[in-house]
Amino acid sequence: MLVKCETKSNRVKGLSFHPKLSWILASLHNGTIQLWDYRIGSLIDKFEEHEGGPVRGVGFHMTQPLFVSGGDDYKIKVWNYKMRRCIFTLLGHLDYIRTVEFHDEYPWILSSSDDQTLRIWNWQSRSCIAVLTGHNHYVMCAHFHPKEDLVVSASLDQTVRVWDTSGLRDKRTGGAGGGMGGPPSQASGDVFGTSDAVVKYVLEGHERGVNWAAFHPTLPLVISGADDRLIKLWRMNDSKAWEVDTLRGHFNNVSCVMFHPKKDLIISNSEDRTIRVWDATKRTCIHTFRRENDRFWIVTGNRNSNLLAVGHDAGMVVFKLDCERPMAMANGSSLYVVQDRDVQVVDVDKGSTGKQLAACRRASNSMTHGMKSLQFNTLNQTETNILVYYSQDDGCYDLFVGPGKVAGDAHLSPMQGSAKAVAFTARNRFAVLQHSGSIGIYNMQNELSKKIDNPPVAVDYIYPGGNNRLLLKSEEKIVMYDLTARKAIDDVAIPGGVRYVSWSPNGQYVAFMSKHNVVLAGKNLEYHHSFHENIRIKSGCWDENGVFIYSTLSHVKYCLLNGDSGIIHSLQSPVYIVRVHKQFLHFIDREQTVNKMRLNSNEYLFKLSLHKRQFNDVKLYITNGRLCGNAVIGYLKQKGFPEVALHFVEDQQTRFNLALEYGHIEEAMTAAQELDEPTSWNRLGLEALRQGNQQIVEMVYQKTKNFDALSFLYLITGNVMKLKKMLKIAEMRNDVMSRFNNAMLLGNIEERVKIMAEMGQIPLAALTAKAHNLTEFIPKLEEQLQDNDIAAHISRSARLLSPPVPLCRPTAGDSGNWPLLRSVKAIFEKTTFENVPLPPEPSFEDAMDDAAPEETDNIWGADDAIGGPSGEPVIAGADWGDMDDLDLGPDVPVEEAPKEDKGQTVSMGDSVQSKWLRARKLPADLIAAGEFEEALGLLKRRLGLINAEALEPFFKEAYWATCSSLPSVPQAGSLLWPLLTEGNPKARDVAPVLLFSSKVIIDKVKEAQKLTTAGKFGEALTWFRSALQIIPLSAAADAAEEKSLLEVIEWCREYVNFARLEVARKQLPLTDVARNVEMSSYLTCCKVQSKTHQCLALNLAMFTSYKGNNFVTAASFAKRMIQGSWGEQGNAMVPKAKQVLAMCEKNASDAHKINFDHKGNVESYKFCAGSFTLLAATDAAVTCPYCGSIYLASYKGKLCDTCQLSEIGANTLGIQLRPL
Repeated sequence: MLVKCETKSNRVKGLSFHPKLSWILASLHNGTIQLWDYRIGSLIDKFEEHEGGPVRGVGFHMTQPLFVSGGDDYKIKVWNYKMRRCIFTLLGHLDYIRTVEFHDEYPWILSSSDDQTLRIWNWQSRSCIAVLTGHNHYVMCAHFHPKEDLVVSASLDQTVRVWDTSGLRDKRTGGAGGGMGGPPSQASGDVFGTSDAVVKYVLEGHERGVNWAAFHPTLPLVISGADDRLIKLWRMNDSKAWEVDTLRGHFNNVSCVMFHPKKDLIISNSEDRTIRVWDATKRTCIHTFRRENDRFWIVTGNRNSNLLAVGHDAGMVVFKLDCERPMAMANGSSLYVVQDRDVQVVDVDKGSTGKQLAACRRASNSMTHGMKSLQFNTLNQTETNILVYYSQDDGCYDLFVGPGKVAGDAHLSPMQGSAKAVAFTARNRFAVLQHSGSIGIYNMQNELSKKIDNPPVAVDYIYPGGNNRLLLKSEEKIVMYDLTARKAIDDVAIPGGVRYVSWSPNGQYVAFMSKHNVVLAGKNLEYHHSFHENIRIKSGCWDENGVFIYSTLSHVKYCLLNGDSGIIHSLQSPVYIVRVHKQFLHFIDREQTVNKMRLNSNEYLFKLSLHKRQFNDVKLYITNGRLCGNAVIGYLKQKGFPEVALHFVEDQQTRFNLALEYGHIEEAMTAAQELDEPTSWNRLGLEALRQGNQQIVEMVYQKTKNFDALSFLYLITGNVMKLKKMLKIAEMRNDVMSRFNNAMLLGNIEERVKIMAEMGQIPLAALTAKAHNLTEFIPKLEEQLQDNDIAAHISRSARLLSPPVPLCRPTAGDSGNWPLLRSVKAIFEKTTFENVPLPPEPSFEDAMDDAAPEETDNIWGADDAIGGPSGEPVIAGADWGDMDDLDLGPDVPVEEAPKEDKGQTVSMGDSVQSKWLRARKLPADLIAAGEFEEALGLLKRRLGLINAEALEPFFKEAYWATCSSLPSVPQAGSLLWPLLTEGNPKARDVAPVLLFSSKVIIDKVKEAQKLTTAGKFGEALTWFRSALQIIPLSAAADAAEEKSLLEVIEWCREYVNFARLEVARKQLPLTDVARNVEMSSYLTCCKVQSKTHQCLALNLAMFTSYKGNNFVTAASFAKRMIQGSWGEQGNAMVPKAKQVLAMCEKNASDAHKINFDHKGNVESYKFCAGSFTLLAATDAAVTCPYCGSIYLASYKGKLCDTCQLSEIGANTLGIQLRPL
């Protein structure tokens, strides 16, 4: 049973599949009707208008958005699931309603009831058109025949009746089908029998009440199940019906029985808590599915698929009896596929019909086909090598070997064997996973060549891994195993466990698919990307460009190696992709038919070309107009290429927003001129001011008549000449405040005095003139003051206020724009689309990847020229636009602004950090570059890091160790100058200073060893653990240094656990003597590096055991001390050990029982680093993915107490200390 959906609810009494959608209706014993999407296992809706008990029958309409239900409230309700309500109710039954269903063609509803009748209703006219009487007990079910005018019913009167409704059809449809929705005739005359629907057969044979009867979908057969625990098969012809056979096996009432819609099977369920599958031809039971506590009540099938559903006491189950996945594999244009249990080869480029190569084994029964996989040997292109693996007979395989090209049908003889799994490994070799767990390598004569008895992991399954390589599956982990070197290359964790493996055509990439997850990796299992799908993943394969195309139950999707993904199109039914080539998708459907369709690959090829910076192809997709919409614009903005969007966006507002977003002032100005809105001009002015583009700011202020801002612009840029013009213009505009402000900015005292005098502010004018000693104005103003003395108001310490003097005044032809950090036309490399020729043909793979940008004349000057609508340069200050309506007078001289000179721009090169990250991207390099988040992500994938707080101080130390600064010019910040070990900041190849070098780490370990010798275990623990935590932040220069650092990890792990044991032992109460002796014994199991420390551990264990009266244990430690060689310090303790041994031999007993066998091989002892207890050989254990500490299985998912970094038992890629 392949369960697709399982729900928990009240008892399910009725079920109905939707004819097209992945929906199923379930009517419950509590009166609720539930609508489920079984594809994703979610409840869509609930309908609760039935009152008075269970809803026993429910059914979808074939074409309309309707379903019908009948319950114990004697009501038949017709619902519209789009409107989510009952649209009408049919009344007429006098007792519980058992089943209801729609007719496939006519507007009829058939219902059966405990009132001993069947009724046929016209749901369009909402009336009863026939009442079928004859049963003398409850009618338990009734069904229309799928093709003929027949109805079958089952009753507790122990009979099954078949009714002929052809007269009703002729009467109600007018012969030719017209009038199906017309007014009905009166049904009152039909209540007690008419010729419209008559009994054709009465099938008697059951000894107790019949619960269910059903038609065969194509044959003249009826199946019935009853309370006598029997299932009977009946055959009909035009004149009679008779019993064919009886199926025995259930040991309680048979609740429901049906023919399988696709296979020659019978499905039954019973109150004995079983579902039984019967061979309809042989009439034998094939398989039995049992539940512990739940009785089964209903079973139904989907007419268009192999799906079945059963309802039981606690919910329902949607399932299939067998896997429908086709056995197929493509090699180039040749598709090797199993069809009708024959291996065929199909040239998918020429057609869908193939040539027979060989015949597969016969299935063990009609329920399952027994085949698991088909593999073609892609490593041998001169011959045809095919492996077909079967799950039947406890796992077996057929090997077919033949010539490379087959002209016509062939019949290759199989070479057979038994196995748990098989996979090709070389041109003339394949691997067999044997039932013992070992791996055998066989030649093409099916002869054993060599055997691998002890694979690196417990192998569940094997997959092809390339030439002389094999992928080993172990639970949720995949290991790449080199058969020549007999070692594991790398491993990767697949959430949910691998189900299928797909290699790219060139063998560079591999995809691991589980039920809901996909992991994309390289040929050496280098991690690229992983993703999760809520809907089941059915199949997938790679196209020629390295894009993974996969199908779910409802969509065909794509995923790039960088993680970009999307939907290509939706599916009506699941497909199994076997090949993607040249924008064509080759797939097999569930009817085992080979199909081909054009794939809309524009979107993912566009993204791929943008990722690879193949801008010729980008231009091709944009200019052809095949991509558009906000989604593409958002994608380009997200990836940092908003300028590309400008080449296919025509809406001026969108172009303006995009240009502003990435700072393209010229494009924004062109769009603003088209829009010509004040809001757009203001936004353009703000961006131009931010970039220091004075010319465009000046033009914008002129367009928007923002004279005050324009005056301030001239002030801060030191343009006194234009500021004087602003004063004249303010005078012409009669704007007094503008005149006064401009006079203030210019320092023009005379003008200010005039303005104040004109405005009647005589005291202020006189005060200003007196303060600035303007003698020509003072007499006239004093006359008007009428002898008021204003000199008394002038402070003796008063100082003249004058505007700042510009240090640099603009000269003729100087634009005054700030120099840009980068060229606008080179925002990213090779995006000058105007200069890129259109490729001759849309060949994605031939796109120029490294083409140099074309040289253009005066490219630097052209970058800064400000173009108007027609391409002429805009002269700053010359076009005032809307000033023609002002009466400026003929005598006002307006000076023409000089044309600006083309400024220069400076292109920003790569930062030093980007240079070293391009060459090497280890955690140490990322930390030195300040990329803490990416470094933590890498450590999580590599080590299973879950405690980042422990690394925070080390991250800061390592980062600041690479930072230095140089003093710059006054009033400017210091220059950051990264410290390098190789090269200089201008060089191409650089490497940062690494604080935590192997020398630093080893020095830290040596210092910790000194503390251990001195017995300062708490301090030693801190030092060893810090050394363990900084090793991932280091880098090895070569393999020898990498090996030494990996050895240091093992040293630190042993010493950390050694120190933890002793610290924990000292915290024990003195009364706990047994545990004290036990933990001191465990100290001797730690594989510490120093001989002195080993001797000290034995000495401590010996004295602790002796003091605890465990003399036998103490004697064992004393013997080990005497027999060992410990160096000068250790040998000094041997005489004392001899004395202890002599005393212990006199007593020869242990007062306390401890979990430590002193007679065993101490080197092989393993103890849990979490609970400090010894692990038995049968105990399930997990390890820390970084330090390798061993724990009991119950510690899985917790933080490792040794390194305090990683998650115990996590599946990771492993530590990396140098580039691959």
